[in-house]
Amino acid sequence: MELIKHECGIAMVRLLKPLSYYKEKYGTELYGLNKLYLLMEKEHNRGQEGAGIGCVKMDTPPGSEYIFRERAEGSGAIQEIFGNVHRAIDNARKLGEAEPFVGEVYMGHLRYSTTGRSGLSYVHPFMRRNNWSARNMLLCGNFNMTNVDEIFNQITATGQHPRLYADTFLLLEQLGHALDRENERLFAIHHAAGETGMTLATSIARELNTANMLRRCAPTWDGGYVICSIIGNGDMLAMRDPRGIRPAFYYADDEVVVVASERPVIQTAFDLPVAAVKELAPGSAIIVDRDSTWRIEQILPPLENQRCSFERIYFSRGSDADIYKERKELGRLLGPKVREALDDDLDNSVFSFIPNTAEVAFFGLVEGLEDYLISKKITDIQSLEASGRLDREHLEAILSRRIRREKIAIKDIKLRTFIAEGESRNDLASHVYDVTYGCVRSDVDNLVAIDDSIVRGTTLRQSIIRILDRLRPRKIVIVSSAPQVRYPDCYGIDMSRMGEFIAFRAAIELLKQRGMSERIDEVYKLCKAQENLPKEEVVNHVKKIYEPFTDEEISDKIAQMLTPEGTRAQVKIVYQTLEGLHRAIPNHPGDWYFSGNYPTPGGNRLVNHAFINYYEGRSEAR
Repeated sequence: MELIKHECGIAMVRLLKPLSYYKEKYGTELYGLNKLYLLMEKEHNRGQEGAGIGCVKMDTPPGSEYIFRERAEGSGAIQEIFGNVHRAIDNARKLGEAEPFVGEVYMGHLRYSTTGRSGLSYVHPFMRRNNWSARNMLLCGNFNMTNVDEIFNQITATGQHPRLYADTFLLLEQLGHALDRENERLFAIHHAAGETGMTLATSIARELNTANMLRRCAPTWDGGYVICSIIGNGDMLAMRDPRGIRPAFYYADDEVVVVASERPVIQTAFDLPVAAVKELAPGSAIIVDRDSTWRIEQILPPLENQRCSFERIYFSRGSDADIYKERKELGRLLGPKVREALDDDLDNSVFSFIPNTAEVAFFGLVEGLEDYLISKKITDIQSLEASGRLDREHLEAILSRRIRREKIAIKDIKLRTFIAEGESRNDLASHVYDVTYGCVRSDVDNLVAIDDSIVRGTTLRQSIIRILDRLRPRKIVIVSSAPQVRYPDCYGIDMSRMGEFIAFRAAIELLKQRGMSERIDEVYKLCKAQENLPKEEVVNHVKKIYEPFTDEEISDKIAQMLTPEGTRAQVKIVYQTLEGLHRAIPNHPGDWYFSGNYPTPGGNRLVNHAFINYYEGRSEAR
């Protein structure tokens, strides 16, 4: 129901054979560029604020461009970028010049801002220029670092002067410095052997070890990340954080090496079975050298698995085989809590989903309820048979019971609500969805609608509950396939301000209502006392806000806060449990936004900082 801006999408393509090979086999030297376009379009769900691509063309003579970059802002950035690139290629062909963006190594990036910063200068890939090919670098990634201050201090300690204080800029400087050191190591070896000029430069480009660059920098990184880079000599790399917080997948054969944020986009772009696409292991990097050999290197030792569960619930495409099953299971496991909310009155209940991304969880919920209904039918039939009352009329009544499912809400139009203010704005927002009339019996039926997650609750209050109430149900049950989002995410999702979370606001209201406001002050003092401690010593004290209450108490308060004035139906909100989450998604246990159990020390520091900002009335996220 509400858009959550989240981690970005990355895509990389490395052609392992000469461009003439792809021209002969596939009819075009743009094979790599076309595949990059397809990968990015299939990952468009991961970023609609901007996009960028980079390309390196190998073995160009001095005086010829070999690194290319194109970036654009807005939801139409992909089309704009590739339109510009193809026009540039066509113009070069007409003039008989070298074609730009026709190379062996490509990267693409789709951006969602997680820091509030916007503008083309913040759109990946970033570029570092140098007259030595092996010192040039393109950088993009899906990451947020929680210890930018430490990285900044390390960089300045070497005498560097970063232009901006942002993690991407700082990583470019840090990795660039490490790349220089690797170049200098090789320069010393080959210069001592008597090599000079282009012979020396060629030797450095051939023997560059990008794993050394990563091993120099990665130990300082605290956060969730997939870091991708292309070096000007043609080397390519992608590294994943040691806890696997951010996702990365790859495919390799004798023609191409591909990396992307999601498995099904690689499957679709290259027509591959599930088993052909591998997950990049936490702490490891996939590296393709200039000579087209590739390998997986363990850069950092793998740590406790903290793969992001929200990635599975909400962000990634549901066409992934495992994600599809997991989302169905999330819905199925909600069945008992939904039945409890309905007082087990399934005969007088209608089930639906809002928005469309919740459809798979809806299937699971309905299938689970149908299984329950089947068991009830068997019990009822056995009971009738034992009593000697099993006749056709009773049997038909039992067998005709089914779960009633309908398409209740349809997103009809996009309203420009900025033209209105106050209540008139809310009134306009309440018409974003249209409803299907005639599916719900007035004052008789309950209406159940499942969503992927309920984070802020704004759309629920301003539109969803209002429009569902038009159908005059007896009770409205809103179901979240995710648990209550209680804490900021600092590893790539745009959920960073405490006051935005409806679960947090509900807990604060309960504290005030029950005369426990001093706990809010206590948490603030505890957080302030840790401000100057090393991140490794910081404890998440925000958990104390929730400790006095059960999940159900907070859910009931949320329902009360999100029910618009004048709503006729009783409103109930049901959330997934943490236990249900881990049962449904056992291989992605990262749940810090639900539990407050941050996987890195920097997370505890940032959640306390977010609470301090909330208490002091400051709006900045971090």
